[in-house]
Amino acid sequence: MPDSLAYATHQSLTRLRPRLRALFSDEALWQTFSERLDRYFPSLFPLLLGLYGSRYDFFYWLEQILSTAATYFQARPPELRALDESRPPNWFQTQEMVGGVCYVDLYAGNLAGIRREIPYFKELGLTYLHLMPLFRCPPERNDGGYAVSNFREVNPALGTMEELAELAALLRAEGISLVLDLVFNHTSDEHEWAIKARQGDPEYREFYYFFPDRTLPDQFERTLREIFPEQAPGSFTYLPDLDQWVWTTFNTYQWDLNYRNPAVFNAMLGEMLFLANQGVEVLRLDAVAFIWKELGTNCENLPQAHDIIAAYNLLTRIAAPALIFKSEAIVHPDEVAKYIGRECQISYHPTLMVLLWEALATREVRLLRHTMAKRFAIPQGTAWVNYVRCHDDIGWSFADEDAAELGIKGYDHRQFLNAFYTGRFAGSFAVGLPFNYNPRTGDMRISGTLASLAGLERALAADDPTQIALALARIQLLHALIMSVGGIPLIYLGDELGMLNDYSFRANPAKADDSRWVHRPKADPIRKAQRHDPNTIPGKLFSAIRHMIAVRKRHSAFSAQGRATWLDCGNPHVLAFERSHSGESILVLANFSERTQTVARRMLPATDLRTPYHELLTDRAILPDSADNLSLAPYAVWWLRYGDAT
Repeated sequence: MPDSLAYATHQSLTRLRPRLRALFSDEALWQTFSERLDRYFPSLFPLLLGLYGSRYDFFYWLEQILSTAATYFQARPPELRALDESRPPNWFQTQEMVGGVCYVDLYAGNLAGIRREIPYFKELGLTYLHLMPLFRCPPERNDGGYAVSNFREVNPALGTMEELAELAALLRAEGISLVLDLVFNHTSDEHEWAIKARQGDPEYREFYYFFPDRTLPDQFERTLREIFPEQAPGSFTYLPDLDQWVWTTFNTYQWDLNYRNPAVFNAMLGEMLFLANQGVEVLRLDAVAFIWKELGTNCENLPQAHDIIAAYNLLTRIAAPALIFKSEAIVHPDEVAKYIGRECQISYHPTLMVLLWEALATREVRLLRHTMAKRFAIPQGTAWVNYVRCHDDIGWSFADEDAAELGIKGYDHRQFLNAFYTGRFAGSFAVGLPFNYNPRTGDMRISGTLASLAGLERALAADDPTQIALALARIQLLHALIMSVGGIPLIYLGDELGMLNDYSFRANPAKADDSRWVHRPKADPIRKAQRHDPNTIPGKLFSAIRHMIAVRKRHSAFSAQGRATWLDCGNPHVLAFERSHSGESILVLANFSERTQTVARRMLPATDLRTPYHELLTDRAILPDSADNLSLAPYAVWWLRYGDAT
């Protein structure tokens, strides 16, 4: 830190300390807050100075922001303060972390229903539960809950904030961390802030981006991409009652917040710390790439966006350190990685997700292995959240330069994948729907449940036992890989039971133009009741995935603290990587083909070629054949242990 900045930092903290001390009546609480402030303020101050230091009222807002942190720190329930002190910094990195995600209403009706499902979550082996947006929102124009009209109220149809806090405590007592979304790029146009802005309140007009005509919007749109070209083309919406344009990156009813205004930063800090004090342990930061706007850029992944999130992270280290952030950035892989570390402790891994599907379609692992060898490693003390699919679409967000290094043309390859997963490619097993086709760019994304995209829907319709078995093997392969690759595996609940596409959304005018609803089916109690019957599809899948989870939890090599080594095993259809940690090494082999594949033993790591591997999922020894090859059945995954575990 330059001497001048160090001096400004010291002087600012010296000036602020007595003002902050005056907010505390409890000496012990002040001592804890003060110690954390001393630790994190030297990193926090330069970030806020860079964002807001050009304002004449910078010091006022610096004091307001720290006062907000102090207020919510003092309001934090004692049991959560105890968690702040006792929780180890790497708690989310262990192999015991296994996540599930669901919509409250679709999965269980309401929060009381989620509470009744806790025994099921424990039976499956979950230690992390992500409840999709559950805050108050408009009944129809809500983007699946991502248009929030009040961050401090639960949607009344789902329950109350008091019920949510009680649920968080119950989950925590059962070893399950509650995860919620923080939609902090935008609000609903029915949020109190937006209503006041619409009424002409000058304070709240500054919470959003308003324009008197199309002059600036037209200049911005020269470099912006359209996120929803079918439903909401463009990035600005005309408001006839105001004769103004407002910035709406996503939908016309989702108004982007203006983070150039420190009042917005401070207000959203209050919202996130309020949620932390309800017992939320992970906040999924939605649409992180879009929170700062700059003319002449694409307004994505700008340095100020990173600084805002880093500043929030430091403020939560002061006020609620048991809380961590999860980034949601469906952007170029280089940009995804930038949100991990000083900003977010964990991050979705969209590149792994899309390349798992790419490998299933091509039956080749070249692009998957090549990309992961370049990009899987992230800073110490962080973790990937690995998933097969989520509530959103599948967009082919691999890096064109990675593909080009293998002689693959990115644009052409995406066209193939779109055709394959919408069933338009000869021999495809998938049943998916297109999402937001853009005729100008040819871009398109894919909707569909895991089971339907993996071939189960088509196989059942054909009543083909062989194809059904292959589809089930694909589903298990994908789950076995997210369980073993290192990080936090995240299951979209229902996938463990083989839920198929639900086309009923087409009959609902509020959902009919959004094909993502096809992969958001309501929970099926009949399927759940079949989970213990090995003769049923739910029974086969549930028992296999539950077993994977149990085995994973016994081996530290699968933790996020372990190291991944990506291997070329000499067979283009077989993915090979090694996980190692604390003296334990596990070799993972996965056959992405519907044909048996062989791998030469000499291509694989081992302590002694005469010693068999121990396959963990089947608890058996694996020996090479007479030609010293290992043979993997169609879509088989092996977790092969060797070395000494400690």
